[in-house]
Amino acid sequence: MSATHLFSEADRQRISDAVERAESRTSGEIVPVVVARSGSYPSALWKAALIGVIPGLLIHEWLVLGADDWGMSVWSAQLMPMTMIAGALLLAGAAHFIPAVQRILIPAPRLIESVHKRAQQAFLENEVFQTRDRTGILILVSLFEHRVEVLGDSGINAKVDPDDWADVVTDIVSGIKAGKPTDGLVSAIDRCGRLLEQAGVKRRDDDTDELSNAPRIH
Repeated sequence: MSATHLFSEADRQRISDAVERAESRTSGEIVPVVVARSGSYPSALWKAALIGVIPGLLIHEWLVLGADDWGMSVWSAQLMPMTMIAGALLLAGAAHFIPAVQRILIPAPRLIESVHKRAQQAFLENEVFQTRDRTGILILVSLFEHRVEVLGDSGINAKVDPDDWADVVTDIVSGIKAGKPTDGLVSAIDRCGRLLEQAGVKRRDDDTDELSNAPRIH
């Protein structure tokens, strides 16, 4: 699964233009990153398989109740492992191929932790810390987990409270739910620029574009 199919070249240009527009008002350097998922969750497949055994047993009992007594014990003994395995494979397959099913089986704290770690990794990979006044901001969108995380460098965190990013996150989530991820990102980036300007992250006369404005989409 990849996030690249969600964004055309025109979409990427719109996001890049939004970053340039926001940065024209502030010394903040905004880096949007979209990833298909932040973590792998093999335990979810095992949980699905174990849960799938239960309907397998129920199907076995239903079939046995509908049979006559002739040879039932032998037939039942042979059928039980087959229905159990079928149930386990069916639900494990659903968890593997249907993201919504897999998400249900993953504890929310695990999803949050995975996205936070992926955001920290992206912060380093994209060298968001490489700005003169430590004014880089990472906006990470993790599609599988349905989560957005904003990480500011020290120069941003000194002026912007982490709770102030809530509306930025809401813009992205609303856009994705509406089937318009690009609109959501553009709105969030515009809001981010206004927030930084209001917080006093002022643009200097000699400011340069220190980080690429292009979205990083994986």
